[in-house]
Amino acid sequence: MDANIDIALLVAAAQQARGLAYAPYSGYQVGAALACADGEIVTGCNIENASFPAGCCAERVAIFRAVAMGKSAFLGIAVATRNGGSPCGICRQVMREFAPDMPVFIADEVGLVRSTSVAELLPDSFGPEHLGYGAGSE
Repeated sequence: MDANIDIALLVAAAQQARGLAYAPYSGYQVGAALACADGEIVTGCNIENASFPAGCCAERVAIFRAVAMGKSAFLGIAVATRNGGSPCGICRQVMREFAPDMPVFIADEVGLVRSTSVAELLPDSFGPEHLGYGAGSE
């Protein structure tokens, strides 16, 4: 599942990204590090907003940033929080859109807590192939 990923490096990048989080309301900083197929690691952090729905989770920031950089093949993602919190439902759906079988490494302040996958986090998921048109509908 993770043969081509340096998990320790990915977790360390997520922990470093966590330090950049803008979380003045919740105080819950999250960092994410996305391993791209081209070998690059793209990071993201959660960014809150006084208008709460306008904020964005670290996982989505990393994925959206990577897509905006022209990347579309992802090997794995590490998520780092204070206590090893799991990605939210919206982030799980976004991960599923781009890499339904991608490994997910969940870490706390000390290091790796557990390894799972998008498929395990979002069973019986809905994806582009279910829409009957566009990507994945062939």
